[in-house]
Amino acid sequence: MIDKVVASAGAAVADIPDGASLAVGGFGLCGIPVALLEALHEQGTGNLETISNNCGVDGWGLGVLLADGRIRRTISSYVGENKEFARQFLSGELEVELTPQGTLAEKLRAGGAGIPAFYTKAGVGTQISEGGLPRRYHPDGTVAVASEPKEVRTFNGEDYVLEESVAPDFALVHALRGDRHGNLVYHAAAMNFNPLCAMAGRITIAEVEELVEPGELDPEQIHTPGIYVQRVVHVPHGEKRIEKRTVALADGTKKVD
Repeated sequence: MIDKVVASAGAAVADIPDGASLAVGGFGLCGIPVALLEALHEQGTGNLETISNNCGVDGWGLGVLLADGRIRRTISSYVGENKEFARQFLSGELEVELTPQGTLAEKLRAGGAGIPAFYTKAGVGTQISEGGLPRRYHPDGTVAVASEPKEVRTFNGEDYVLEESVAPDFALVHALRGDRHGNLVYHAAAMNFNPLCAMAGRITIAEVEELVEPGELDPEQIHTPGIYVQRVVHVPHGEKRIEKRTVALADGTKKVD
């Protein structure tokens, strides 16, 4: 089998071109492929379409690319915690396709499974299915681009909306362990959108905290089989941040930073 390990994060993302579509794992600040995103930022790649649960926070994760105007369009389910995201969206600099979180997860999973579309109840009777949801604004605040109506069908007396899957050009994911064949194991809550993004990407690049030899991972513990992964880069000492920190004070009360 092929050794998929590359020497550095920079080498791993070197062929991601301007205008590429990119699925990025993580949820909030948990499980973000920070090293790969930093390398992508350093090489100057722009005009990107990103698919992720959220678009990072100000100054971290996808937020770094966003702040430099490198993202033209994003498909996301949660856009809070990022003031620059809100500014760009409302000023017409960024196109946003808001998608229910479960629908977004299934769009990625279905894309990785070769399923072009699926029906779901999520969004029936709302602008998700009926259209008219703003995707891009003019600088004066009027709607420049709105979502189109989607097909709705009835099954067993219930309405369902047709959603198309996604299969982006590249996917960037973060795992706790990985072997040279691309088999990945995620830690706890970092197994959020990472396995789904890994499935969906035509070329999937994984940063791993621990690189092991083939055969060292228990086959029953592997979350993403190596068949979905094309490149692996060892990132042993990545910084991890906490989105909201809750601490106990001396008087027994709690404080959220």
